[in-house]
Amino acid sequence: MQQDYLTILSDQRVELGRTALQHLIPRKEERSVNLDSPLAQVVIGVRRSGKSTLCAKVMLESGLPFGYINFDDDRLGKLSGQDFDTLLATLYRLNGDFQHLFLDEVQNVEGWELFVNRMLRQGMHLLVTGSNANLLSGELATHLTGRYHQIELFPFSFREYCLSREVNTTSFSTKAIALREKALDEYLFTGGFPELLYLNAAERNDYVRSLVRTIIEKDIARRYKLRYAQTLTDIANQVLDEFTCEQSFATIQEKHNLRSPNTAKTYLQYIRNAYLVCAIPRFSLKSRERRTVHKYYAVDTAMVASREETLLTESLGQRLENAVAVELHRRILSGEQIYYYHKVREYEVDFIVVDGVKVKELIQVTYDFRNPRTKLYNREVGNLLKAGKKLNCDKMTLVMMYGDKRDIRQDGMLVRCIPATDWLLG
Repeated sequence: MQQDYLTILSDQRVELGRTALQHLIPRKEERSVNLDSPLAQVVIGVRRSGKSTLCAKVMLESGLPFGYINFDDDRLGKLSGQDFDTLLATLYRLNGDFQHLFLDEVQNVEGWELFVNRMLRQGMHLLVTGSNANLLSGELATHLTGRYHQIELFPFSFREYCLSREVNTTSFSTKAIALREKALDEYLFTGGFPELLYLNAAERNDYVRSLVRTIIEKDIARRYKLRYAQTLTDIANQVLDEFTCEQSFATIQEKHNLRSPNTAKTYLQYIRNAYLVCAIPRFSLKSRERRTVHKYYAVDTAMVASREETLLTESLGQRLENAVAVELHRRILSGEQIYYYHKVREYEVDFIVVDGVKVKELIQVTYDFRNPRTKLYNREVGNLLKAGKKLNCDKMTLVMMYGDKRDIRQDGMLVRCIPATDWLLG
């Protein structure tokens, strides 16, 4: 068996060594990885978002000797906890002594958390990737009791997309601004999965469909041993088809004939854990509303129209709102929360950033704000002003695809109107 592992781990290390560092896009999450830390550095996120590449880049650029195991390799089959020692011995045989260990897609092996814990006790510096949020919220948090540092990775941001396309992100020439707008149009349809950048339209559709199927079947249905996998698929497709729309556990239960709202809650939590969607709760003083009513956003806009049985929505405004929602999740600071505000039958604000008990910023998203008519103006700016007064918040931002960059002052309050390209570039 050790001889088999020797071949497998040798092949994996050769493949890792082929990583062309000079062609990789730098990502801000690299700066969050601390290879000297006694804590496990855990990079989590949706499949194919670039976790393995980011970690490989960090390790290879460090120049440190390290061991590497990719558990998403079908040749490793059904490993158990007792196989870890054999794998570790094989790594020492391949690499000599090392103090850093890179474990890729570690959640695929039952009992992995015990091995990680043991390695930490022995002073090994660990870099771990996983495609399931339960990696932290469940097993890891329980077994490591805080001995980990979480780094969340999403598909490419708009800035990273521009870098990959060699789009100028700093010049204010007419040409540069127009090319950034063109890049954003493409980004809202193509999405930010790194491998999609090199595929044609038909290949992109096949890639996304296969990716969504794998997430649902492998990361959710198989992992949680679900008896009704088709129901899970139906719910996942529904929330992706109705992205940016308000959903409650009760409405999901009714649409899919589930036993109770709690069943809907469980399925939706599985979908969120696998990073298929991001959920933003409604801002409310009633804790029940915050817990049971959410808006759901695709983790990447590629998943909106390239899936099987999709409704093929062309809504540019919704796509832009989705991009802003995911970018807010990238930028969220410790202690901050993201909500949306909905005063039923009156007005709505797309995003509220809350720090502790203080409302820090209100953000509204609109696609075309050129020469806004009264109805559009009242809906976008008026709703911000109403919510600003209600929530005692004086930082209000209108993110727009098209429109003049300007400040709107009204009733002693200020709304900053910012082009979406500028806002997404930070």
